[in-house]
Amino acid sequence: MRGEFQLDTEQGGRGCPWRFLALVVGTLALPAMAGDNIPSTGSGIYQAACASCHGADGRGAPASLVGFSTPVPDFTDCDFAAREPDSDWVGIAYEGGPSRGFSELMPAFQGVLTVDQVQLAVDYIRTFCTDDRWPRGELNLPRALITGKAYPEDEAVITTLIKTEGRGSVLNKLVYEQRFGPRNQWEVVFPFGWLEIPDVIDDDGTTRWTSSVGDIAFALKRAVYHSAEKGTIVSVAGELIAPTGDDELGFGNGTWVFEPMVLWGQILPADFFFQSQAGLELTADKDKAENAGFLRVALGWTGTTGQFGRAWSPMVELTAGREFAGDATIRYSVVPQMQITLNKRQHIMFNIGLRAPLNEREIRDTQVVFYFLWDWFDGSLFEGW
Repeated sequence: MRGEFQLDTEQGGRGCPWRFLALVVGTLALPAMAGDNIPSTGSGIYQAACASCHGADGRGAPASLVGFSTPVPDFTDCDFAAREPDSDWVGIAYEGGPSRGFSELMPAFQGVLTVDQVQLAVDYIRTFCTDDRWPRGELNLPRALITGKAYPEDEAVITTLIKTEGRGSVLNKLVYEQRFGPRNQWEVVFPFGWLEIPDVIDDDGTTRWTSSVGDIAFALKRAVYHSAEKGTIVSVAGELIAPTGDDELGFGNGTWVFEPMVLWGQILPADFFFQSQAGLELTADKDKAENAGFLRVALGWTGTTGQFGRAWSPMVELTAGREFAGDATIRYSVVPQMQITLNKRQHIMFNIGLRAPLNEREIRDTQVVFYFLWDWFDGSLFEGW
């Protein structure tokens, strides 16, 4: 079970990882938890306030006991319980369901429980998932514009690059990513766009716009190491790029390309984070494209509006790439950017930045880069606003 349940059968809507905590604290017995009656341990809070619906073992009490037909989530299901960071669960418990676009059936517990007491209950609920192969949600760091993430994701992202000088160029990349198993992810990349090219028909120096599909890619990623305590996740990935684009117009390489890579994400003190991606571009036809290597690093910081409000993450990336031809130079770019969450549930995000070359500026143009991201496991595009 992946949390496919509703808080309110009249409201409907797709379930998601946020909702398991909404249902947990929504059943807390407020009068019994007042004042000095609040237990001092996470297990005590859970047993006193939650076990009547969710069972002492976290698997959920039967409908005949809870008095409603809505399925109760299974906290021992790691695919369901391991995905979200503690701050999200504590926030919705403390500030209530409407603060994250959920039902009013989820009450706010500020004034009854402290943040630390809610955290104790969440810590105890975490123990129901006993399979430590699943990376914790805290390691799902904000996505940079260029640098890949080590965390296995369930996301759909459309990224756009627009040239700010020279001939016009609007290039897009639609990426669909889906997790499978505790540590794995597959993805499909569908590029398309528009380019301003010389009008060879009239041959009078004018230009025209043309459009095409780019080189479609398929990738696999696996987390080989993760530690919530150390704030570290490391993954390996491989991407196979097919020559589906029109290379004569500039929409592809004209050859198969295989990209092996290593990705590393690291939580730093004071809400900072670091991500890096290093890999190779190995081509099947060197007459079409040279083999190359690349390194991308991103440093960022995440803040919130209020203690648990919408997140915003300024980041800066440095990218470097070099073809393995003897006279090639390393091309450097810097990418300052800002990611913000657009809705209350924070599963719809927007990031915008500027990709500026640091060398060879006479042949390399500055680009505006932005994306829209939908973390689709957390709900539909229309939920949580």
